[in-house]
Amino acid sequence: MELNVLKIDGSATNKKVKLNPEIFEIEPNDHVVYLAVKSNLHNQRQGTHSVKNRTEVAGGGSKPFRQKGTGRARQGTIRSNIMVGGGRAFGPKPRNYRQDLPKKVIKLAKKSALSYKAKEEKILVVEDFKYEQPRTKQVVELLSNLKIDTTKVLILTSELDLNLYKSARNIPYSNVQKSPEFSTYDVMNAEVIVFQESALGKVNEVLV
Repeated sequence: MELNVLKIDGSATNKKVKLNPEIFEIEPNDHVVYLAVKSNLHNQRQGTHSVKNRTEVAGGGSKPFRQKGTGRARQGTIRSNIMVGGGRAFGPKPRNYRQDLPKKVIKLAKKSALSYKAKEEKILVVEDFKYEQPRTKQVVELLSNLKIDTTKVLILTSELDLNLYKSARNIPYSNVQKSPEFSTYDVMNAEVIVFQESALGKVNEVLV
């Protein structure tokens, strides 16, 4: 598959790039994509949730009332989980939700996700560009010129570009990642993938 390289004003250049069929034209593996997305979402969880059980709540040094004669069910402590203000039974405690995947699985998931986008013709290639200072207006104009200003966009760069990142972070539907450090979730969550020309080369180097 060949794509025209676009300028940042949206017009086409006289250059074309060929998408590597080993990355962009494979038969997607849905289960591997599912595992990669699930792993990414799990790894974002802090796991700091915590509640107090009956050994941690205050009080309960003596029986709340006598054993018999009150007409109520017997109780031994106000810290019981069936008492108001008591501890919680089997509540959440801090834990690590991290799920690691083999490198081959991660690579296959990325190639599968990119193949889906290529099949849907949702990949654009733009000439390399840099901003001298961070300004949100610059990215808004870029997306408008490319006619993707109302869709979820993933912009992939070859190097970490802080000015571009800071310019795009206030736009809720845009995401800037260094290639090929993007995740499968980043690709699947975006409607359009915008590659800088040099970023496409980085993908070929790492994912083949």
